[in-house]
Amino acid sequence: MLDIADELNRWVEQGREFAVATVVAVGGSAPRQPGAALAVDSDGTAIGSVSGGCVEGAVYELCQQSLEDGRTVLERFGYSDEDAFAVGLTCGGIIDILVTPVRGGVFPAALAAAAQGEAAALARITDGPSELMGRALLVRPDGSYEGSLGGHPELDRTAAGEALALLDAGRTASVTIGEDGVRCGRPLTLLVESSVPAPRMIVFGAIDFASALVRVGKFLGYHVTVCDARPVFATAARFPEADEIVVDWPHRYLESTEVDGRTVLCVLTHDAKFDVPLLGLALRLPVAYVGAMGSRRTHEDRNKRLREVGVTELELARLRSPIGLDLGARTPEETALSIAAEIVANRRGGSGVSLTGAHTPIHHDGTAVPAGRIGSVA
Repeated sequence: MLDIADELNRWVEQGREFAVATVVAVGGSAPRQPGAALAVDSDGTAIGSVSGGCVEGAVYELCQQSLEDGRTVLERFGYSDEDAFAVGLTCGGIIDILVTPVRGGVFPAALAAAAQGEAAALARITDGPSELMGRALLVRPDGSYEGSLGGHPELDRTAAGEALALLDAGRTASVTIGEDGVRCGRPLTLLVESSVPAPRMIVFGAIDFASALVRVGKFLGYHVTVCDARPVFATAARFPEADEIVVDWPHRYLESTEVDGRTVLCVLTHDAKFDVPLLGLALRLPVAYVGAMGSRRTHEDRNKRLREVGVTELELARLRSPIGLDLGARTPEETALSIAAEIVANRRGGSGVSLTGAHTPIHHDGTAVPAGRIGSVA
């Protein structure tokens, strides 16, 4: 439910009562992954989604019922061969939905942390004794935690350790531990939702293509920085949607800023005096994606120059150049879409080919971290 934390935190501040339905497990071709949520308040207002439309109506009613009786319920929805138009997932998948009335406990603190962009993990029991269902624990990056799962004293400590490991990786996933806090006890299943700051997209080169890419990057949930050594071009007026604008030599800025395994670097300068020192550094960093703009001739010349300064073939193999997928793009907006499509395919393990006539899965179970607040599901 941390994926809709901004609005839910406002509901808490306004004193509104609400129930949240959260996807806790999926099977087959399901449209939403664990952590996706739909919330309904006492006035009937709904936000979020658990299925992209397939079962929203039935889940809405479950939330209303949970608000009335105060009970936590686990419901499974799947495709029905007998009646494809009955409540179910006509895409063929199965999803388990946990519906919980939100009334105090650690939920307000978890929502506030996520809404403020703080790192935190919310661990909830999604399978186990009925009296423990929905119990939650809020875990901070320093290993401290709030709340209790209500079982054996060791259970909270074990759950906090599991949640911290997922939080460190920025992932949302289910884990199974024993009811007494050890692996050999009667099993409990926990959904751990990780809320982490938005991943970074750093765009080097304050050109018209960068302006379009900034807009697409923001749409995908990235914290977007534009960096260029030329102050006349790197201005807020030209990039009003950027989170940060830096006037500095690209390689010097990259040396001084923090990046991680979710960061994407888009080099649009296509000028050797910028590209070579920048890419020589970028290709050695543990980032998710490094792409560089330019023609195929520019690409070959750039690779030659990079080899001359000691970049290895293994490092060069990480470079996405020319940047983007082959969409036949012409305009800055089309080019930005091409670049964004390649970033998403790289993050999710997609092939980039048309789904029409292909026999590849529509939804990939990748292990990389998606953009946005909630981490990916392993």
